[in-house]
Amino acid sequence: MPKSVFTATYRRFTQLLEEARIESGLTQVELAEKIGWQQTDISKVERGERRLDVVEFLQFANAMEVDAAKFMQRLQHRR
Repeated sequence: MPKSVFTATYRRFTQLLEEARIESGLTQVELAEKIGWQQTDISKVERGERRLDVVEFLQFANAMEVDAAKFMQRLQHRR
């Protein structure tokens, strides 16, 4: 089994993260400022070069004002 970062589901996860950020009206720079990261880190996450753990995902969701449970449902049902 490949590491999760190399799966289609993880690619979908990063796509949905980017869509959520854009829909929330935030740039990568603005999101980074809200969570105390660098813009380059946000870019790496969106490109799948840096993996998010659950706690980091919750930081993203909170900063974007996205319901984490609904986000996961969207990930699970959009294949």
